Amino acid sequence: MNIETIEEKLHSELAVALYFSAPTCNVCHALKPKLLEAFEKNFSLLEVISVDISETPEIASHFGVFSIPTLLIHLDGKEFLRKSRHMSVDQVVDEIKRPYDMMTS
Repeated sequence: MNIETIEEKLHSELAVALYFSAPTCNVCHALKPKLLEAFEKNFSLLEVISVDISETPEIASHFGVFSIPTLLIHLDGKEFLRKSRHMSVDQVVDEIKRPYDMMTS
């Protein structure tokens, strides 16, 4: 995955989640399956892109990500939500649900 491919997805897909993590981040590994499960259950059109910052630090820099885990939600090509480090899966779902439902109904 590269910056150009991600940017193309952000502008062509209705809803995209960028999840920034690294292999050495235990919080990242604990959080990711919970987020994926919640996204699958609540947001069927949300495309999730995982970015390993240890392999592609230029992508993290491009999006202004300096800590992990970081989650960026883009709706209709625009950044809608940015959460870093400590985040509640339920809170993330609650914050996305209304605008996502409005866009997809």
